Amino acid sequence: MKEKLLIVEDDEAIANIIKEHLQKEGYEVWWSSTGKEGLDDFKKQNFHLVMIDIMLPEMDGYTLCKNIRWISEVPIIIISARQTDLDKVKGLKLGADDYITKPFSLLEISARVEAHLRRYRKNTGISLSVNSIEFIEGLTILPEENRVLLKNIEIPLTSKEFDLLLLMSQNPNKAFSKKELYEHIWQSIDVDGNNTVTVHVKSLREKLGDDVKKPTFIQTVWGTGYKFIGEKKI
Repeated sequence: MKEKLLIVEDDEAIANIIKEHLQKEGYEVWWSSTGKEGLDDFKKQNFHLVMIDIMLPEMDGYTLCKNIRWISEVPIIIISARQTDLDKVKGLKLGADDYITKPFSLLEISARVEAHLRRYRKNTGISLSVNSIEFIEGLTILPEENRVLLKNIEIPLTSKEFDLLLLMSQNPNKAFSKKELYEHIWQSIDVDGNNTVTVHVKSLREKLGDDVKKPTFIQTVWGTGYKFIGEKKI
C-alpha cells in the first residue's frame, strides 16, 4: 500500500514540483490549494504525512497545523519562505515536526519525508484506527461508527454534536475558544454574534445529562469557551 501524503500549498507551480517528485518516489500525493480545503481533505482521507505552507488563503498554515494536531499525530512538515527563528518556533510549538525553508532541494524534501515516515511507522504504526474511547464516568465514544454510549445506552447526537464531543475528548483539559470550535467543526470563518457553538454545546450537555454547575464531561471556561474534563480509562 502506498503511503498517502498531503501537500497544502497555494503556489501551483511549487505544489506540482513537490507532488511529481514524491510520486516518483512511490508515494500517493494529494494537493490542496487553501488552508480550509486542506483541513477538509485531511478529514476525508487517511494521510500519513502533511506538508503545509504558512501563507495560505482562507486559513493560514499555522492555524491548519494546529487544527490537524488536535485530531491526529501524523507528521507535519512546514515549508515556508519565512526564515526567522520566531516563525520556526511558532510552527513547532503548534505541533509541526519539521520546518523547511524555501528555496529547498528536492533531495532534502525526500530525506525529511522518509525520516518522519520511518519514525511514524515505528512509533505509532501505519494505521490510526480507533475502535472506541472509554471514560470512567461511563461514556464511550465510537469514532469509526459516529456513535456515543452513556452507561451502555446509545445517545442520539447530531453529526456536529458528535464532532464537537470527539474533538474535545481527544484533547482533554484543553480550553477551546468558541471561535476555534466553530472554525474547526463548521470550517467557516466565525463572526461576532454567532452563537452556533453555544447552542450545540447546550444540546450536547442536555443529551449527556451534564450539569452546567457540576459538570462531568464539558466544563465552561469563562471568557474563553469549553474544555472536556472526563477521565479516560487506562
